[in-house]
Amino acid sequence: MFDSLYNSVSSGSLTLWAYVLIMVAVSVVCGLASSMITSVKLRSSKGFFVTTTVMPAVVSTAFIFLNVMLQNDQTKAISAIAAIMVGMGLIRFRSAQGKAEEMIALFVSVVIGAVCGLGYIAYAILFSLVVPLVFIGVSCLKIFQNKRLSSEKILKITIPENLEYNGLFDKTFEHFLKEVEQVGVKTTGMGSMFRLSYRIVMKNPAEEKEFIDELRIKNGNLEISVLPYTDDPRQL
Repeated sequence: MFDSLYNSVSSGSLTLWAYVLIMVAVSVVCGLASSMITSVKLRSSKGFFVTTTVMPAVVSTAFIFLNVMLQNDQTKAISAIAAIMVGMGLIRFRSAQGKAEEMIALFVSVVIGAVCGLGYIAYAILFSLVVPLVFIGVSCLKIFQNKRLSSEKILKITIPENLEYNGLFDKTFEHFLKEVEQVGVKTTGMGSMFRLSYRIVMKNPAEEKEFIDELRIKNGNLEISVLPYTDDPRQL
C-alpha cells in the first residue's frame, strides 16, 4: 500500500501515460482536499485556494519526468533539491505580501505534488489530510494569542489638504487612547486630501463610536476607519 506506484512502470505492468494520469488526478484530489480543510481557518482569496489545488498537479508532473529522465541513484537527491528550490521560490514570492499561514498552505501543496510525483499515493493522501487537520487544531489553541497585539488597531483619518493636522487630534487621543503612534501619511483623492494612519490602543474599546464621532467633528466628517493592526504597509 505504501510502495511507490512508479515500480509498476519500471516493471512494465503500468504504462507511463497511465501512471501520469493517475498521479496527476490523485494530486489534484489531494490538493483540493487539503485546500478545503485549510479554508476552515485560513481566510484568503479564491485565487489562492485555486492555486493550492492545482499546484500539486504541476509539481507532481515535474517530479514524474525527473523520475523518467533520471533513472539512477541520483534521482532522489535531485528530486529533493528541486523540492527545496521550489520551496525557496515560494518564500521569495510570498514573503513580501503573503501571510505565514498561506506560506504553510503553499508548502503543503508542493510536498503533496512531490510525493505524488514519486508515486507514493498513500503517503500523499495521508499528508494532505493530516497536516491541514493539525493546522486547524493548532489554530484553535488560545495559548499562542498575544493579547497586546489583538488590542492594537490602525486608525485611518482622511482630512482636507489645507487642514493643519499636527496637534489637531492630540486632546482627543489623550482622552480616549492608551497608546498612539503615527505610522503613515499619504495623499489621496488626486492629492486633494491626506490620509493619516496611527497605531492605537483604546483605553476603553466600548467608547470606539464616541471616539470616532469626536474625530469626525475635527476632520470635516470625512472618512475614518478603525481596523485590526498589522505590519502590512498596504494597510496604511
